[in-house]
Amino acid sequence: MIVKHLNDIIGTKDDVDTETWNSRRLLLKKDGMGFSLHDTIIKAGTETTIWYKHHVEAVYCIEGEGEIEVVKDGTVYPIQPGTLYALDGHEKHYLRAKSDMRMVCVFHPPLTGREVHDEEGVYPIIEEESRENRPNPHPDERAQRVEPQTVRGELGK
Repeated sequence: MIVKHLNDIIGTKDDVDTETWNSRRLLLKKDGMGFSLHDTIIKAGTETTIWYKHHVEAVYCIEGEGEIEVVKDGTVYPIQPGTLYALDGHEKHYLRAKSDMRMVCVFHPPLTGREVHDEEGVYPIIEEESRENRPNPHPDERAQRVEPQTVRGELGK
């Protein structure tokens, strides 16, 4: 089991801050889950061109408002808390934030944590071994392995 807390990510190399977004990368390729999971803030008043031609992404908005526009056909979808969008066709898009938007993002294939959008808005594929394939995990990894425990009695007592 992997257990992490957002506060353990903030201020580390897994807290990537750019001009238009801030991504706190909770699960990465090294964690061996087959996907990566990010707590991301899209900054108010910004527009970001994004094209994940090597990844699919699902995004769930939990705070804020904005919109996503598909470049190919100009379709605009409003984003507010409770909105999910999935880029299952590698759609190039504009992401605009009216207010700070807090998003939960899932990528496949998983990100390594070192990716930054290139001039086309693309994340490159970066090869990195997963935790299971490395003999000694890096000491900076924040994941805490938790062993299953037997719980006796009723919860809350």
